[in-house]
Amino acid sequence: MSADVAVGVPARRPVEIKVCGLTRAADARLATSLGARYLGFIFAPSPRRLTLAQAAALLAELDASERAATRPLRVGVFAGAEVDTVVSMVERLRLDVIQWHDADGAERLRAVRAATSARIWSVVHVGPEGIAPSQLEGAALSEAVLLDAKVDGQLGGTGRTFDWDAMRDVVAPLRASRRIILAGGLRADNVVRAIRSFAPDVVDVSSGVEVSPGLKDPARMRAFVDAVHGVALA
Repeated sequence: MSADVAVGVPARRPVEIKVCGLTRAADARLATSLGARYLGFIFAPSPRRLTLAQAAALLAELDASERAATRPLRVGVFAGAEVDTVVSMVERLRLDVIQWHDADGAERLRAVRAATSARIWSVVHVGPEGIAPSQLEGAALSEAVLLDAKVDGQLGGTGRTFDWDAMRDVVAPLRASRRIILAGGLRADNVVRAIRSFAPDVVDVSSGVEVSPGLKDPARMRAFVDAVHGVALA
């Protein structure tokens, strides 16, 4: 059996793609042209972090070249930000999704939900010990749950994976009422196995298509998208 083929839960079709950690309009346009459903922009501590001014300029450039009918949904990645700050940035940048990194911030997440119509994705970090129960409180308030590998001191974009097979049954109760996004160390050479094993609704890639943090590589992006689309057509 090929290393890229695993016996697991059948992939839902079609699997959508999120390209995260975008810092350049050219990379975002390429992701759009390749069929990415979500574009991710980081406003949390990260080497890919954007200021409000940088993001506004980047998104204005995209607005000038995109047709509304084909525009991917825009995801803002936040961690530890004040509610008013998050809401203001969502409105200013016309973000469609808030990706919420804050395991202990369920109350603030409720406040964000009350103040904006943007969709909310809660991030759950998976460590060797599995998932901390406290993280699932925020998940219950969200339209989707994003699972990423736990790396101390870092929110994401680490290039690390977690044990997809071990977590498949743990996540199963969440699937009935919310979407599942898989992140953490995904690349063209392992995303096929990840989809077949874990059956996510969305796969989220950042470092796996980069030459350096925030700078995407066109060849790696195309290879990743081709791999995902190949699973969907199988």
